[in-house]
Amino acid sequence: MNDIVLCFRIFMQLNKHLNTKPMEKITKKYSNGEVTIIWRPDLCNHSAICFRTLPNVFKPWDRPWIDPNAASTEDLIKTVKRCPTRALMYEINAPEPEQDEITVKKELATITILQDGPILVEGNYRVIDEQGNEIVCREDPALCRCGASKKKPFCDGTHADIMFTDE
Repeated sequence: MNDIVLCFRIFMQLNKHLNTKPMEKITKKYSNGEVTIIWRPDLCNHSAICFRTLPNVFKPWDRPWIDPNAASTEDLIKTVKRCPTRALMYEINAPEPEQDEITVKKELATITILQDGPILVEGNYRVIDEQGNEIVCREDPALCRCGASKKKPFCDGTHADIMFTDE
């Protein structure tokens, strides 16, 4: 694991324990004109996926900490979709692509295993429980890989709290 990420996780864990006041439920928005990044800090578990992926955009020590003009809209969307808790979301400001283009992009499921984190699923898929019932899930979920999530089979970000690693 990258030393900066480890230091950041330790800092956030210490900060969480020292600050007993519950985090305020606020929503912040950052736009580049084509897409708006929405950040809900009360949901963030500080997995650091965002700033490891796009360090020029996500700068935890700067204010504002998100600079959506520092990367392409496509890269912003890809990174925001990797947020395991959905503390980061996005809204498209520009006209969306034609329906045929969306269908073609979503024909095959893509499964991405994140280092020291969850499994991301994108595309056409169904999640079926052990009784054969379909589990309704949000678009492109993150699936738990550490085994400690309280929302199994979905990731709730606990992997960051328990410092889950691939090793």
